Amino acid sequence: MTRVDFYILKDVDMNAACRFACRLAVKAVGAGTPMHLHVADREAAADLDDLLWNYPEHRFVPHGIAGEHPGGRRQPVEIGWEPPGEPEGLLVNLAPEIPTFFGRFDRVAEIVVDANRDDGRARYKFYRDRGFPLFHHDLDEWETA
Repeated sequence: MTRVDFYILKDVDMNAACRFACRLAVKAVGAGTPMHLHVADREAAADLDDLLWNYPEHRFVPHGIAGEHPGGRRQPVEIGWEPPGEPEGLLVNLAPEIPTFFGRFDRVAEIVVDANRDDGRARYKFYRDRGFPLFHHDLDEWETA
C-alpha cells in the first residue's frame, strides 16, 4: 500500500514547498529512487524546472518535464501535470488536488505550508479515511540542514 508522508514546513508560501521538493529530489536521486513532481499545469512545470537548475546551490538534479526529454528517455526526476507513463517510486504532489493515480506509487509526499494548510488537512483526512499509512514530519530550519 502507498505510504503518505506529510512534511509540515513553518514557511508561509508555496515557493518554500517547491524548494523543499527540490531538496527531496536531491535525496531521491542519491538513493536511486525515481521521482515524479506533480504540478498543476505547464507553467508550474516550467517554473519548477527553472528552480531545479538553480536550487539547491552547487547541486545538479537530473530532471526534465514529462514528455519533453530528448530521445524519449525518462529522467530520474520528472515534472508533470498529467498522469505519468511509468509511475514508480516517489510522487511529490505540488498540485492543488490529490492526483487520481497516486496509489500507483510506492510513496507520496504532501508538502504543507501556511498557504495550503487547510488543503493539507483535507488531504490528510482523505488518505486517513481510505486506510493509507500516514507519516507526519514537522520541519523547522530545513533549508540549513
